[in-house]
Amino acid sequence: MLPTPSLPPARILVVEPASSGGGSLIGVAAELGMRVVVASADTGDRRLSGPVRAAAETVLTVETNDQAALEAAVLRLHREEPFEAVLAGADIYVPAAARVAAALGLRGLEVATVDRVRDKGVMRAAVAAAGLRTPRFAQATSEDELRAAAGLVGFPCVLKPVACSGSIHVSRADDLEQLEAAFRRLVTDPVPDMGQLHEHRVLVEEYLAGPEFSADGYVLDDGTVTVAALTRTLLGPEPGFMELGHLTPAEVAPEELRRVEDYVREVVRAVRLTSGTFHCELRLTADGPVLIEIGARLPGDRIVELLRLVTGVSLPRVALATALGTDPAEAGAFGAPSAKSAGIRFFAAGGRTRFQQPAGWRQVTEDAEVAEAALYFAPGEAIPEAEDCRSRIGHALFTAQSPRAALERWQALGAAVTLD
Repeated sequence: MLPTPSLPPARILVVEPASSGGGSLIGVAAELGMRVVVASADTGDRRLSGPVRAAAETVLTVETNDQAALEAAVLRLHREEPFEAVLAGADIYVPAAARVAAALGLRGLEVATVDRVRDKGVMRAAVAAAGLRTPRFAQATSEDELRAAAGLVGFPCVLKPVACSGSIHVSRADDLEQLEAAFRRLVTDPVPDMGQLHEHRVLVEEYLAGPEFSADGYVLDDGTVTVAALTRTLLGPEPGFMELGHLTPAEVAPEELRRVEDYVREVVRAVRLTSGTFHCELRLTADGPVLIEIGARLPGDRIVELLRLVTGVSLPRVALATALGTDPAEAGAFGAPSAKSAGIRFFAAGGRTRFQQPAGWRQVTEDAEVAEAALYFAPGEAIPEAEDCRSRIGHALFTAQSPRAALERWQALGAAVTLD
């Protein structure tokens, strides 16, 4: 159990809680007795979930991709009854939340530097300028620029949109033909991401060989940077980079863990993340850790819950406390672990556009080590053809006695569930 919190009640604004991290944030805020106003377009892939809608005191329906409209709508509510904090519910809205907070005179990330934790091109430049290793990269907005970027970076390389979420349209290319095909898939994709059509600005960057991890933690006002846990990320087959699972804690040698933590602290300082939570993705290459990206946000994919189970740290409580300028301990952020290891297995459609009940699903739901399981599509419902997070059909979150046992459980769950 987490300690009993002693934070005073507060009225907070959360902008577009579209990720699982944003949903967790609102649920925890409600548990703490906070009054939550959610700003959302509440349509398409920004449609609010039932639990979020139930936990929110008020839903402010506004086009959150229109900064002027968002600020005007929030300012009207603020004048009626002030907000005490503004938080982003998804990585895309970190800059918007920072600008709203500044407009209201509240705590938040520096508007002048907030793009360092969102725009991957700006992020790469800031980290490289600090003398830290990043992938070799170049930006492109057209096929001519794409070819020039490939000439600078070489093959194999990775095409990555500067602003998409969830590894959408991130693709490995081994030659120019594959790179151009990946770019054309991006620019012709008619399905928006959080209501926004895909920007044609991309990074072409060096392909990094090595296992992938995420380091999640927080920064306090005194500058202390804490990595709460290192989590192993398990990916589907390339050329895509669909995340099929996460295991906490990652099984790495103590000296490698210290090296990663030191690197992540330097990355946090390079992007000028001065307060709040962060989610840092990296690969551990033969030459050490190398940044994939860092966000000033809670992690998605239920990593928040994995960390709580294994470390006792509630990152949503840390996020709320730091946004309000109070001690996270007063929000009950630091409790006792309840599991030695935990993981999540995502199930992919494998190219299918529809399915009935997956074979083996009952076995998953009855597994004593599975803490939660969910399907995202109803039988017969259309599944996006995209080979990224949009075509994952469900997940199972589980506990284990060790990182090695967690990996074995992740593999067993993948083998148990098949689509008809």
